[in-house]
Amino acid sequence: MSASFATPPKPPYYAVIFSSLRTDQGDDAYGEAAARMVELAAQQPGYLGVESTRGADGFGITVSYWIDEASILGWKRNLEHTAIRERGRKEWYQQFELRVAKVERAYGWSRSDAPRSPAHE
Repeated sequence: MSASFATPPKPPYYAVIFSSLRTDQGDDAYGEAAARMVELAAQQPGYLGVESTRGADGFGITVSYWIDEASILGWKRNLEHTAIRERGRKEWYQQFELRVAKVERAYGWSRSDAPRSPAHE
């Protein structure tokens, strides 16, 4: 998955935070499944975007953004998502935590948005 920022709308919206620690099993299959989950989530009503990263030690965090809790529940009940989630428990994860949070404020900064100092032009 390429590194990029999601662009959800102005708050409020919801974040599903999935923190996980991988096993040493099934790297190719895991990568394919992860890509499929992003593709499938993007087709779900209420989906707003995703951000994901994984370290060399196997610890990763994926945050998906949703318009409301009903959309999150719909995603959880998706049959293909359910099957991949079960495979993850059996093969790919040593541990995971899932948290759902309501985003009430959000802001950011980008170097490309910053005004340039005359000394650096």
